[in-house]
Amino acid sequence: MSKFWLLATQLYKQKIRSKSFIFSTLLYVAIVSGIMFWSDIKAAIFSEEPLKIAMVNDTKQDFKEVFQSDDDVKFSFPTEDQATIEKQIKAEKLDAAVFLTEKDGRLNAEIVTYTPLEFNDQTKLSSMIQYAGKIYAVQQLHLTTEQAAQIIESQTPIHMKNLDMQKQDGKSEDEKAAGIGASILVGSIVYSIVISFLSIITTDVASEKGSRVLEVLLASVKPSTHFLAKITGTYLLAFSQVALLLVVQILLLLTVDDGSKWKKVAGVIENLSVGYVVYTLAYLILSIFLFLIVGALFGSLVSKVEEAGQTMMPVMFMGIAGFYVLMSGLYSPDTLLVKIFSFIPFTTVMVMPLRIGATDLSPTEPLIALIILIATVVVLFYVSLSFYKRSVLTYSSGGIIQKIKTVLKVTT
Repeated sequence: MSKFWLLATQLYKQKIRSKSFIFSTLLYVAIVSGIMFWSDIKAAIFSEEPLKIAMVNDTKQDFKEVFQSDDDVKFSFPTEDQATIEKQIKAEKLDAAVFLTEKDGRLNAEIVTYTPLEFNDQTKLSSMIQYAGKIYAVQQLHLTTEQAAQIIESQTPIHMKNLDMQKQDGKSEDEKAAGIGASILVGSIVYSIVISFLSIITTDVASEKGSRVLEVLLASVKPSTHFLAKITGTYLLAFSQVALLLVVQILLLLTVDDGSKWKKVAGVIENLSVGYVVYTLAYLILSIFLFLIVGALFGSLVSKVEEAGQTMMPVMFMGIAGFYVLMSGLYSPDTLLVKIFSFIPFTTVMVMPLRIGATDLSPTEPLIALIILIATVVVLFYVSLSFYKRSVLTYSSGGIIQKIKTVLKVTT
């Protein structure tokens, strides 16, 4: 046991101090932080002046309450004619102008620009115009202001009732949205682990084998001990990177804007069920072991580190396929493709959390997927361990199938 922990801790210390690991960790932190806090970064670095938009209203309705200025858009209400306004747009004194007119009892709007508006600005302006159109249509009914506001702002309470006793606790839209968001995070973490740590353990074993270090090392350490030490050390490394990433993000969420973003994240977490969290953590822990087991096995098959990339491709493609199925299922989580991939052990961790969070599936389905994943990890562990003992000191050429045939032929 002392030799096992010696090898595991040595691998952990060596890798966690390496420049590549530090650089990749900082890169992950920078990318995730940049995505989550892009609006704050953009405001701090790329300080832009608000859009100057002229609202020319040729109707009898007052829309100043609708088109209110903020940090992004500054509205003005000039009285000049359209030709004069358009000259100001060409001279870039204005970014855009909206001409509101009435036709057949409906509000019509024409947006005039010289430089096309960006997508977000155009979407925001269009939604405000649509809201103004609703107000205008309601006012044509000669209602009071209170009556018009009641019609426009009214929302119908919706309550879900399912007669199936096993599915009577249906998820709300907020709960499903929270499940989708959390599933994207889990899928992204697993995808990065598949790419990074599968490569780390495979190339590490391959480099030791190619340099003949394993021949000396295995003279005093059993192959099974070496196999377990590689998996454990790399797993601790992956856990450290994920933990560091989460800690940094939590600290940023708690400190930036006086914790306003953390309140939003806390709201999402509150909408996640206990079952979702438990199953997702179980899938994540088991799946990391699954990929590392396969990575160590593939590393023992190659004769030199240059062959490691080709050997890893099948498992990497499986992880990539799971990630793309997850992305395709964000808008349609009930498709047959998503259901099938949620039960495949190599993609369960990416796809099944999406189904748990965004659909009202049977309680037995996540359990069945977990049982399949556990059985796969156990079976693959013993098969890989047995094969590792025979392949780690066997040298052969050709593709992965040819290498497996050579190992079986030489060792049986």
